[in-house]
Amino acid sequence: MRYRKLSDYLKEKYGERVQRIVIHGGFTCPNRDGRKGWGGCIYCDATGSGFTTEASLLIREQVLKMKERYEKKGIRKFIAYFQAFSNTYDSPENLKKKYEEALVDDSIVQLSVSTRPDLVPEKVLDVLEEFKDRVDVSVELGLQTANYRTLRLINRGHTLAEFVDAAVRVKRRGFELVVHVILNLPWDDALDVIETAKLLSALSVDGVKIHSLYVVEGTELARMYRSGEIRICSLEEYVDRVVTFLEYLSPNVVIHRLVADPPREGTIFGNWGKSKLELVNTIEKELERRNTYQGKKFDYLNR
Repeated sequence: MRYRKLSDYLKEKYGERVQRIVIHGGFTCPNRDGRKGWGGCIYCDATGSGFTTEASLLIREQVLKMKERYEKKGIRKFIAYFQAFSNTYDSPENLKKKYEEALVDDSIVQLSVSTRPDLVPEKVLDVLEEFKDRVDVSVELGLQTANYRTLRLINRGHTLAEFVDAAVRVKRRGFELVVHVILNLPWDDALDVIETAKLLSALSVDGVKIHSLYVVEGTELARMYRSGEIRICSLEEYVDRVVTFLEYLSPNVVIHRLVADPPREGTIFGNWGKSKLELVNTIEKELERRNTYQGKKFDYLNR
């Protein structure tokens, strides 16, 4: 394989196919409610990137409903994945209660929590630590780019240093660390893509979710896109950036995703009009055409 696929990794780890169950835990974000800012990141839609979930159901009901659907397909092991908004943005007591509610039975083999780098204080990690004896625990941190100036422009509300600090502390606890990146932000170039790959490799992250930038109605990014303030790169350039990122990334990192999943409704621009499968196939064909692979240029760390 030319890159380390999530499906292969999960099968190696658990001995069979594992399905992720997406959960809406009723969280919000300090970059939306005024604690850090208003409106969130410039690309974040009203669902907090949780548009595949059924927020009206209780957490346990969400899990049981999706589990039943997948069990009909013969799947027996699941990941409870808290996705929308910032899933550590609550009191330790409430966090523990919500995470506990998702562990409906022994078929849940992993608790996965997606959040911000500035929302993983030690007291939150203490809560997650309590679940390690029962399930594997993974923490997903949104970084998007190693370019600290771009972080400010997209209104992330945290710094690069805060991300590094959070990553180090998550790894120190023995949790699996997955990081989200967007490789075609309008203010970044190929050098930023390479530096992001190098930073994540140096921090020994366990997994990466690569996102392609999409534009959704009602966001600041939509206003900037319509006014011509930003330009989204071509499909060819995006594919080149993904291939370059993979070349500089440690071969040990698991690739959870190569492109984003834009919402079904309200999307102004998403994936150049292509399906996710088409884009993945295009990237894989380009890896083959160049005869390259993940980690080919991973020779920059003195280890």
